[in-house]
Amino acid sequence: MGRVTVRRKVTTIDLAAPSSTTRPDTLSVEEPLELRVGGVPLTVTMRTPGHDIELVHGFLLSEGLIRSADDIALARYCEGAVVSGETGFDENTYNVIDVTLAPGVAAPAASATRSFFTSSSCGVCGKASIEQLRAKSAYEVRGDDTRFAAATVARLPDRLRAEQRSFDKTGGLHAAGLFTAAGELLVAREDVGRHNAVDKVVGWALQNGHLPGTGRVLVVSSRASFELTQKAIMAGIPALAAVSAPSSLAVECAEDAGMTLLGFVRGTRLNVYAGSHRITPP
Repeated sequence: MGRVTVRRKVTTIDLAAPSSTTRPDTLSVEEPLELRVGGVPLTVTMRTPGHDIELVHGFLLSEGLIRSADDIALARYCEGAVVSGETGFDENTYNVIDVTLAPGVAAPAASATRSFFTSSSCGVCGKASIEQLRAKSAYEVRGDDTRFAAATVARLPDRLRAEQRSFDKTGGLHAAGLFTAAGELLVAREDVGRHNAVDKVVGWALQNGHLPGTGRVLVVSSRASFELTQKAIMAGIPALAAVSAPSSLAVECAEDAGMTLLGFVRGTRLNVYAGSHRITPP
């Protein structure tokens, strides 16, 4: 809770001087978050603490376990997740969240833990993954006829960068932001994991009535992987813009879903890899 950064000593060696100095440095916090559903462990992800409830909502939606915010009756930190502090009293680590699904919502299969670990860490490969995604998605982005001006999209990474306050201190966090077609920022989140940053954004949108993300564009400060493309489609977001390159499977996935995928969105240039009909040139 709030442990976004920590201070540590670092020794800097300058071979050109030559010199060696020791000073305090600010690092991004990375800690495990265990997600339980109905008390049963489902998955563990390494994340930057903060906006954890959003992360859980976004993850469960992205994986097709829930389809609306109403599918979750309760999400809470586990009181028993404690360690003994220097004071001798137990302290909650806030690293375990238990979700209670609403009545009628199916619990994850007993064999789900392994598959969720695989998909959340590296994605799964091939045509079967795209077909599975199509079957699980609650939203259809192909029919979204929103147009995005190329000049507006090109400015969004800088707008997102201006919100990366923790990155300014550490240089070690990814960011994701949800924007309107007019370039208005709705929400921005940071995390050591790019998939976690997106889950936090999607979770916020889910909790605040912004899904499906019709007419929205998701901007990420990283490459566009299949996994991030999947998360955007599951949230009904018709456009994904990344500052770096997309993967081949991400492009296939976007084309199959009818989503717009942009890469290398930097300065005055951008590449449109899929869904170019939504991008209005100058």
